[in-house]
Amino acid sequence: MASRPPKRIRIPLNGVLLLDKPVGFSSNDALIKAKGLLNAQKAGHTGTLDPFATGVLPLCFGEATKFAQDLLDADKTYETLIHLGVSTATGDTEGEILERKDVNISREQIDAALARFRGPIKQVPPMYSALKRDGKPLYEYARAGITLEREARDVTIHALEFLDYQAPFLRLRVACSKGTYIRVLGEDIGAALGCGAHLQELRRVQVGHLTLDGCVTLEQLGAAGEAERSALLAPVDSLLLTFPEVSLSEPLAKRFLQGQRLTLTKEGVALPAAAGRVRVYLQPADAVSNRQLLGTAQLHEYGVLAPERLIATAQPA
Repeated sequence: MASRPPKRIRIPLNGVLLLDKPVGFSSNDALIKAKGLLNAQKAGHTGTLDPFATGVLPLCFGEATKFAQDLLDADKTYETLIHLGVSTATGDTEGEILERKDVNISREQIDAALARFRGPIKQVPPMYSALKRDGKPLYEYARAGITLEREARDVTIHALEFLDYQAPFLRLRVACSKGTYIRVLGEDIGAALGCGAHLQELRRVQVGHLTLDGCVTLEQLGAAGEAERSALLAPVDSLLLTFPEVSLSEPLAKRFLQGQRLTLTKEGVALPAAAGRVRVYLQPADAVSNRQLLGTAQLHEYGVLAPERLIATAQPA
């Protein structure tokens, strides 16, 4: 009887991989591929990108998964190519064509249409989406030919920039709040222009403060040596750089990691100018040692520090 191959031992990696997701991969497919290449124990992604879309997909490993929600809630920026005059069932290239119309649109008409979609707007989520109704994603109903009523949602288009127009293709840059569907925005712009539209291309270029700079592809990850792959991960606190920081001495760090609330004004700790969410570090004992992230906390008035999410591997000496 042939012996079974030894079970692969996963590595407890902690960090963030900025992936430039390729066309044809779902976000989960890309995560599984990267997790396998890194041989990592625990991983999660920070919001979905449609299979036809590309661009910034932060993948969180180990302790970084505790902070993934911050990127789910973050603003996003996209560059998209809208095909005017052709409407599809999904609002992108993956759906069947529903209607074709002639396109005779001027730049002035485009500018007037775009002006209608800047700022706070209402947007009806698409049927081809992962939103759930009675435990089933909407796309399952859509594939069965069922269309359900969906309530319009409030989203914000922070910026809607014209990049190029070579009829019938319109290229835009969109900065938006979480929950915005660029497919729906493209369809709505097409409807405002009277010709219909779908997305030909979609590329996410920024999530929160994270951009395409420093992103790696699955091909680059696969080509790297085993030791080099883990070096491609950014540290956990790369997700938290927009938050002010607080540094604690070793005794305070131990109490913080036990979940204790600390009144830092009594401890002589330097504090940010305003209350709010902060990232918390162990203050190095000397100039040579590296700082150690302890987690995040809410800094309240009067210098009260309330632990929020803690790094399980943090160990003050």
